Amino acid sequence: MSLPKGLAEDVARNLVMVAQLIDEDPEQAYGYSRVALRLASRVAAVREAAGFAAYATQKYSEALAEFRAARRMSGGVELWPVMADCERGLGRPERALAMAGEAEVQKLDKAGQVEMRLVAAGARRDMGQLDAAIVTLQSPELASSAVHPWTARLRYAYADALLAADRESEARDWFAKALEADKDGATDASDRLAEMDGVEFVDAFDDSEEESDDLADDLANDVSDDVVEVDEDDDEDDDLDEDDSDDSVGDKS
Repeated sequence: MSLPKGLAEDVARNLVMVAQLIDEDPEQAYGYSRVALRLASRVAAVREAAGFAAYATQKYSEALAEFRAARRMSGGVELWPVMADCERGLGRPERALAMAGEAEVQKLDKAGQVEMRLVAAGARRDMGQLDAAIVTLQSPELASSAVHPWTARLRYAYADALLAADRESEARDWFAKALEADKDGATDASDRLAEMDGVEFVDAFDDSEEESDDLADDLANDVSDDVVEVDEDDDEDDDLDEDDSDDSVGDKS
């Protein structure tokens, strides 16, 4: 659907703000998405952006409705995994699993299929089927040494499932593998490894502040002591002056 030039520009500006804010301020991004939706609700890209903004703010029912609308308009299947994850967010993991077995999954590209696998494994865990979740994640993509944009997240999910199953040694190995592939910091694999190894991070800035405070206290105490000593010396000098004054009076008498 085409829009008049002025309207198209207004919609585009709002969509740009959604994209810029969705990670740092999802609530504000959601607000911009609602404006774009009011302006052009019959545009698939607008419905998709509105869906992702709602998803980021955990409004899963609203997100699912927007994704379904976008899919009807575009006819594509790329939103299938996130639609399934919305079902998980709504407390319906069995529906997410059913979607993982639909024909639409075969039409997804490799990244989409990996995403669907992650969602299916998450649904298994939601249902308390931990061993099944581990098996779901075992795949040629997981075993491959090649690094793709989704590699770190897949390895991380596998490590996390292993750890939940008390397979700590294997989990540590996979957290390390996830960290190797995580060039953009998409996971907290480094923190999980440190936690497993019992490493505690100390904030050097806070320590330096404490040391500075201690030094300032010491200096203040030293100055205070010096002032006391000076005052005592002054008192002694005053006593000597008084004695000298008394002697002088005595001599005159």
